[in-house]
Amino acid sequence: MPEDGSGCSVRRLPCLCCLMVIGSSFVCSLVLLVSQQQRPQQLEPPGVSRKGGVARRGPRQDPRLYWQGGPAFGRTFLHGPELDDGQLRVHRKGIYRLHIQVTLANCPSRQTTMPRNATLSVGICASATYSLMRLPFNQDCTVSSQRLTPLAQGDTLCTNLTLPLLPSQNADETFFGIQWVHP
Repeated sequence: MPEDGSGCSVRRLPCLCCLMVIGSSFVCSLVLLVSQQQRPQQLEPPGVSRKGGVARRGPRQDPRLYWQGGPAFGRTFLHGPELDDGQLRVHRKGIYRLHIQVTLANCPSRQTTMPRNATLSVGICASATYSLMRLPFNQDCTVSSQRLTPLAQGDTLCTNLTLPLLPSQNADETFFGIQWVHP
């Protein structure tokens, strides 16, 4: 015998559908690329730039990943967060879904071994960084994760990648974003 209705007993709020559409488009729009400053030297000759970025001249010295977004990378930052020196800054207090994926550009071949402590970490930048995630690569070339986390107005999210590992510049392989879920 067929059942009437969707079978879901949860009351649906009229604005929930709108929030879900906005939130989903926001998540899709926050696909970010690691900035051109993190580009490995061997992938491009010095001085060559793409999409207005300047190629890095020399090995990566800082474990922090610097993100960028804008029309050249698709829709980004419809409202809410902003990039501050390559780090994502929150403008509205609430619970956010944080998502990140990093694929290594210089993933070691099977003949060599990846550094034992190869890790991607995400935290709230401050005088003392508050860690939100620590993702080991475990001999893989990609790590990804998502989680719900409370963030305050003004929180800035930092991402660090174990040196000398280099992130892929491909936006389908390396991205970072947040979606506001609840006040």
